[in-house]
Amino acid sequence: MQNIIIDKPYVPVPPHRGRLWPTILRLYVPHMIRRKYGVVRVETLHAERLAASIRAGHGVLITPNHCRDEDPMVLGALSSAAGSFFYLMASWHIFMQDRTTAFLLQRAGAFSVYREGIDRTAVSTAVDILAKAERPLVIFAEGFVSRTNDRLNDLMDGTSLIARTAAKKRAELSPPGKVVVHPVAIRYHFQGDVHAAVAPVLDEIEQRLTWPKQNNRPTMERIFRVGLGLLALKEIEYLGEPRTGPIGPRLSSLANSILAPMEQEWLNRTYEDDVPARVKRLRTAIVPDMTKAGADQIDEAERARRWKQLADLYLAQQLFHYPPDYLGPEPTPERILETVERFEEDLTDRVRVHGPIQATITVGEAIEASPTREARGSVAGDPLLTQIEKQLRAMLGLPASDAAP
Repeated sequence: MQNIIIDKPYVPVPPHRGRLWPTILRLYVPHMIRRKYGVVRVETLHAERLAASIRAGHGVLITPNHCRDEDPMVLGALSSAAGSFFYLMASWHIFMQDRTTAFLLQRAGAFSVYREGIDRTAVSTAVDILAKAERPLVIFAEGFVSRTNDRLNDLMDGTSLIARTAAKKRAELSPPGKVVVHPVAIRYHFQGDVHAAVAPVLDEIEQRLTWPKQNNRPTMERIFRVGLGLLALKEIEYLGEPRTGPIGPRLSSLANSILAPMEQEWLNRTYEDDVPARVKRLRTAIVPDMTKAGADQIDEAERARRWKQLADLYLAQQLFHYPPDYLGPEPTPERILETVERFEEDLTDRVRVHGPIQATITVGEAIEASPTREARGSVAGDPLLTQIEKQLRAMLGLPASDAAP
């Protein structure tokens, strides 16, 4: 399990507002994403839309999709094309990995947000940046790395809350100002031989499963066999025996068997919304007591029990990252690579570099944020989020509906 939960009192990390470090890091980023992620080229489309909003003096909120770990670094190319440095809201746990990472993130303009509670400091920082129109602010509206470039998850309500609050502040200026939102689509294209790229990963996983090498089988057959094998092992662990039938219901059943008992314990009811929302709700209930000190500190047995629950929540969220129909009859190289990378990450907490990869960044049209909450219907949802999602889906080439591709 990746270290995404920190059992320490939360200390906010503010953004660095200087220009020297962002200038230095902008020069280093292309080398870093090539070496660490295999991204050899980044293309930007319609950056002039963003540049126009900056020149107009608007508070600018950028809301990209978030499918890969390298997304924040890849956006450096958009920063260069638009002629402005960015601020970026990032999960606190990333700052806690090591001192070097924390130092460089902060110097690049990132500031922390605490995902296991209500972080008023982060919200206030974000609103202040937009209200003063200091620099464009980046918020990944999905709230987590989806690991699927052909899928867009529900967008966080906090994104529109921040935009509207800042818009209200700018509307009170003399003369009044605006806050605009630019949806930004990040699309990755694998440019190598995907079958050769994933073969060593499949070899290693099959070895872990004590299977003889299956390299005489077609790549897709190997992927399905590995996926079924890994799922059956988890079903045995949590349900007592492997299940049969379609993959989708099996994934949902396994995730629900993890989440429902914890929801009854911590929340006194079970929920039926999507897995990330259920996981976030439970983390918010479980983690706070783990950060207390002194007389309020929980004992080691209880701490160990909660860490086991958090590991189970991590598994439930990882299961959500395997859309059952993602590998159709003719999957793209990118979907094949993403699926095998998820296998490797879930088993080893690391992903080897696969390349060459080209990233394309497309900037959407500006959406003016209203200072007030518009009327919301029972189906339409938040009007601003609806507009953001519509543009993101169009730029990513995804269906307009919420159906998984």
